[in-house]
Amino acid sequence: MAAPLAPRPTLAVTVGEPAGIGPEISIRAAWALRHQANCVLIGDAAFLALTASLIDPEIRLSALSTQALRNGGLPHFGAERLAVIDVPLAAHVTPGTLDAENGRAVLATLDLAIEGAQCGWFDAIVTAPLQKSTINDAGIAFSGHTEYLAEKTGTPKVVMMLAGSPGQDQPYLRVALATTHLPLKDVPDAITRDSLARVIDIIAADLRAKFGIAQPVILVTGLNPHAGENGYLGREEIEVIAPVLEGARKRGIDARGPYPADTLFQPRYLKDADCVLAMYHDQGLPVLKYATFGRGINVTLGLPLIRTSVDHGTALDLAAQGLGLADCGSMEEAIRAAMLMVAASKKI
Repeated sequence: MAAPLAPRPTLAVTVGEPAGIGPEISIRAAWALRHQANCVLIGDAAFLALTASLIDPEIRLSALSTQALRNGGLPHFGAERLAVIDVPLAAHVTPGTLDAENGRAVLATLDLAIEGAQCGWFDAIVTAPLQKSTINDAGIAFSGHTEYLAEKTGTPKVVMMLAGSPGQDQPYLRVALATTHLPLKDVPDAITRDSLARVIDIIAADLRAKFGIAQPVILVTGLNPHAGENGYLGREEIEVIAPVLEGARKRGIDARGPYPADTLFQPRYLKDADCVLAMYHDQGLPVLKYATFGRGINVTLGLPLIRTSVDHGTALDLAAQGLGLADCGSMEEAIRAAMLMVAASKKI
């Protein structure tokens, strides 16, 4: 007898900045993967219905109000249509043109996704890109998805990780960051023994719990060129990074390094690695983004929920040119990654 099919995971998909490519790539990716995942779009139902009809008249959407969701939960629509939780916009959308009047509605989609994940309506959250300036211009201090999710879930420390496949027969590449959006001059002071140890602990825990990797291998870069070259090019490797890695190994974490970043990203080193930890944003991410050719994803580690995202922005200039030009590959990969993480986490 064949094994029963696993139920489709239910994923909240926030469509992001309405004037950007987020609504289009969300609809297209969710529709393409509707047989594998129950993707619930969160956004303005009327706007999404219009967008869907222009993309493909065969796409079917069914709208549900936020109140109906809270009162009765999600109805079962099956794979023949996509559910939409209606979060109305305040102003008409002109593709490519930002409008601060819609900033609060954009943020409300994220609030609803978080609420739904915490209540068990959704197994994971997948986010399309939003425009930080729109929300800030609406009078709400907002520094990004990652920081907002951490604040709303009461998570003291999160880690940004980008991931993707460089190509067929290539090892899946995961790159996490010890620091994120900091000026380069501030990076050395931000890398302390305590902060680096916490980052490594979060990476190891989530690789086990959300990716199903029993004994993850983490390769760690140095901060300086040639990993400091025995102290001649900097002492952070000797005084901070190496002692932290030794401590991690004593805690049972297979953390190796520090390695020179300019030679680490080779298949012969990466083939046995589950994640590379880079010290700063532009040390690790240019390599990953080049290697994954626009199909990379962003994963927030350390949260009490699963969140994946595309690895690109709102592309307002592309949206202004009309539908059909945006590549939804990264959104499809973000949905697939969320599906796999849901499956792995349920096996723990």
